[in-house]
Amino acid sequence: MNIIHIFLLKSIRIYQIGISPWIGKHCRYIPTCSDYMIQSLIKYSFYKAILISLKRICRCYPGGNSGYDPIK
Repeated sequence: MNIIHIFLLKSIRIYQIGISPWIGKHCRYIPTCSDYMIQSLIKYSFYKAILISLKRICRCYPGGNSGYDPIK
């Protein structure tokens, strides 16, 4: 893991601990988008992780799909 991976992982954890509880849980998918991004950063390269995470976020809208959506 390089410095960018570590920075993003820590930033996501700060979001999960410090910001997400104030916003509330409105997740349509399991795992949440932030957990999905953490898993993708661990499994894939930086660019692929960002790409699949952005695709996941774009799929999340009212009336869209929901449920279990693991990293492939």
